Amino acid sequence: HGVGVSCVNALSIHLRAEIHREGKIYVQEYSIGAPKGDVQVVGDTNKTGTYITFKPDDSIFITTEYKYEILAARLRELAYLNAGINLILKDLRDVGEDGNPRIDKFYSEEGLSEFVQYLDGTRETLIENAIHISTEKNDVPVELAMQYNNSFTENVHSYVNNINTIEGGTHLTGFRRGLTRTLKTWAEKSGMLAKLKFDINGDDFREGLTAVVSVKVAEPQFEGQTKTKLGNSEVSLAVDQAVSGMLANYLEENPK
Repeated sequence: HGVGVSCVNALSIHLRAEIHREGKIYVQEYSIGAPKGDVQVVGDTNKTGTYITFKPDDSIFITTEYKYEILAARLRELAYLNAGINLILKDLRDVGEDGNPRIDKFYSEEGLSEFVQYLDGTRETLIENAIHISTEKNDVPVELAMQYNNSFTENVHSYVNNINTIEGGTHLTGFRRGLTRTLKTWAEKSGMLAKLKFDINGDDFREGLTAVVSVKVAEPQFEGQTKTKLGNSEVSLAVDQAVSGMLANYLEENPK
């Protein structure tokens, strides 16, 4: 959300930042956002990276106990959204009989395709492999995966820069528009609509659809403070074009 560690720092009674960079280890400690001293060089290193250790301020929060399931769900989501990255969650509060703490590793080789399969884990799918695309349109990186199941519900998740836009926005509008137009055009060309006694619309094409749409936007414009709805108009066209091209090719190659 653009504030990151600054917000965590302001809400912590203690925060320690340790940075390994350019052969040195730098450390600075804070309390409720204020530095407790200058940046210190505490040693040498051949690594690059950052450790952030913090303790939430119990005068602000009702509880300072972290829920493992919430963190695990978010890291699993991030692993799917960023294929090829290792994320590790270790809970030192939960030690087994073998003396080792609870640990989960999150990694996805295929990214959104695996995400869709995970979301559809208990449903009967109608497509053997999820339809997947990763492309760039009008300087907007677009990645999406979709498949259909035998349910009647629509299950579409949208993300901007790894933020879950639960209220949707222009990227979701572009996805739905491209999906509806491409499938309807294909159905008309194939003669599938000739005997229908009603007009088919976007809702019909989204029955039993599970999809994840993820875009990267350099200057995202969100509606409202919660940043759950994207407002960038150019993203709508980019996703529309990406979906249209992908689906048109897929239908040509997989007519059944």
